[in-house]
Amino acid sequence: MHVKHTHTLAVPGADLVYDVRGPLPPSGGRPALLMIGQPMTADGFDALAARFTDRTVVTYDPRGLGRSIRRDGRSDHTPQQQAADLHLLIEALGAGPVDVFASSGGAVTALELVATYPGDVVTLVAHEPPINAVLPDAVAAERARAGFHEAYQARGTGAGMAAFIAMTSWQGEFTDDYFARPAPEPAMFGLSTDDDGSRDDPLLSKSSWAITDYRPDAGVLTSTPTRIVIAVGEESAGTYTARTAVGTAALLGQEAVVFPSHHGGFLGDQFGYAGKPEEFAARLREVLDAG
Repeated sequence: MHVKHTHTLAVPGADLVYDVRGPLPPSGGRPALLMIGQPMTADGFDALAARFTDRTVVTYDPRGLGRSIRRDGRSDHTPQQQAADLHLLIEALGAGPVDVFASSGGAVTALELVATYPGDVVTLVAHEPPINAVLPDAVAAERARAGFHEAYQARGTGAGMAAFIAMTSWQGEFTDDYFARPAPEPAMFGLSTDDDGSRDDPLLSKSSWAITDYRPDAGVLTSTPTRIVIAVGEESAGTYTARTAVGTAALLGQEAVVFPSHHGGFLGDQFGYAGKPEEFAARLREVLDAG
C-alpha cells in the first residue's frame, strides 16, 4: 500500500493541493496515473487509487474546490483554466507524460488538456464527459440544465439536486414528456427541503456551465499523439451522460468502451452512491494495458 503524500503547487491565481501515492519518477517504467474529476475532488478517487498500488497515482482538487484555494477573484470553472492548471501540475511532477483517468466534468477538462498540451498525456480514459454539443437534442439538454438551475435558485440545494437527479436519470432524449412532468420533490430522493440561502454550489449554479458548453475539436483530438478512450458505464445506458459519452466517441470516430457500474462506478461506499470499484479498476487496468 502506497503512502499518500500531499503537496501544494502555486499556480497563477490559485494554490493547487494534490496527492501522490507511490514514487516519482514512477517505478517499473509506467507513467504516473492521474485521476481527475469536476466538481469531484481527490477524495472521490480513494477507492480506485487503492486498487492501483503497482502504479504511482496522482489526484488533485481543482482550483476553488476542496483544498485548492482560489485567488483569481473568479467563481467559474472552465475546462481551459483547469487544463492549464493540470499542465503545470504534470510539469511539476517532473516525470514526463502521464496516463489520465478522468470522470464527468474532469473528462471534459482532460479532452481540453489533450487538445492544448498534446505532449502531456500518453493515454486518456474519459469516463462519461457531459458535453451537450454532441447530442442530437443539445438545445433540449440546455433547457433541462436551465431547469435544475432554476429549481436551485428558487428553492435551494434540495430542490436543485432533485431536479438534477431527475435530469441525469432520464432515459433517452429530452422530449416534451420530460418538460411536462411535475417538478420532483427533494423527499423523493431523501434530500432535505431546508434552504440555507447559499447559491454557489459548483454543480447547481452556473459556475460550471462552461464544462457542459464545451465544444471538442474532433480534428485536433483525432490528430493528437495521445490515445483517447471514451468510457461509458453499463448501468448508465440511455441516460444523459451515457448519451454524451456515446456522442463524444462517435465524434472521434470510435465507439465508447463499456465499464462496470454507473456514472460513479469507481466510488466506494463512503458517498452513498457506491459503484463497483474492484470491477471498475480491473476494467481500467485492462484498457490502460491495451495501449
